[in-house]
Amino acid sequence: MSRFAFEVARHDRAAHRRRDPRPEGARVMVLGGEHVATAAEIPAIAWMSRDEAPDGEWVWLGEQGGRDHAAVVVDGRVPAELNPVSVRVLAPLLDPEDLSLAVHAVALARWLAATPFCPRCGTRTEVRQAGHARHCPGCAADHFPRTDPAVIMLITDAEDRALLGRSPAWPEGRFSTLAGFVEPGESLEDAVRREVAEEVGVTVGEVGYAGSQPWPFPASLMVGFFGRATMTEITVDTTEIAEALWVTRDELRAHGEAGTLLLPPSGVSISSWLVEAWLGDQITAAWF
Repeated sequence: MSRFAFEVARHDRAAHRRRDPRPEGARVMVLGGEHVATAAEIPAIAWMSRDEAPDGEWVWLGEQGGRDHAAVVVDGRVPAELNPVSVRVLAPLLDPEDLSLAVHAVALARWLAATPFCPRCGTRTEVRQAGHARHCPGCAADHFPRTDPAVIMLITDAEDRALLGRSPAWPEGRFSTLAGFVEPGESLEDAVRREVAEEVGVTVGEVGYAGSQPWPFPASLMVGFFGRATMTEITVDTTEIAEALWVTRDELRAHGEAGTLLLPPSGVSISSWLVEAWLGDQITAAWF
């Protein structure tokens, strides 16, 4: 069972079949950006046949349950009559099988839309490998989808309190774990320590891997960690963090019951899982 959305792939990408993104009998998803066509009556993807799909860039997704699956990436937004909904909104509502295919499709759709020209020479590129590569006819360079690694971490102290922060863009009372992008030439563990120090002034010693989550909004891989603080004084960087605090389990549960502290929705983000793991006392020496 998945601990959070997008964690476990439920389809075989079957890369050896990327020569033909339009196999007969395939189930076809229609999307533009992060929005997918949905069924009108229930929160579900509106799967179509090859002949029903609108014009667009065809992308091969792979095999699942004995069926072929593909996607059509339309130019711009999905037509209103196809009930477009963001995959971020659908994530807690879709079954894991459809969600696995959707996150794959959205990642490719966002990349295809953002990279029409060769970054080396500026020539318009050609889509290859059924949406998984671009080829430049000008300089012969091949380009592939990028993934930006980001760390997301729950930091605890010697008293086993958890460190939470609030972005300036969020409403009062909404908190989450800290997170940030990995910089060039930096290990994941060092990124955890640097981001925490930059955002809240807390130094971190031991860091232990917890799990990862693709987050194609637009192209991130969230790598989750637990870390142990070596000092606890908070100095907030008001540019990225408006407020930060240490909380005990009892304090966090009390805030939750009173509605005075809101966390990310359960089951959607690895952030909520990190907090829930700590609340359930599942952080042990095995994490470090």
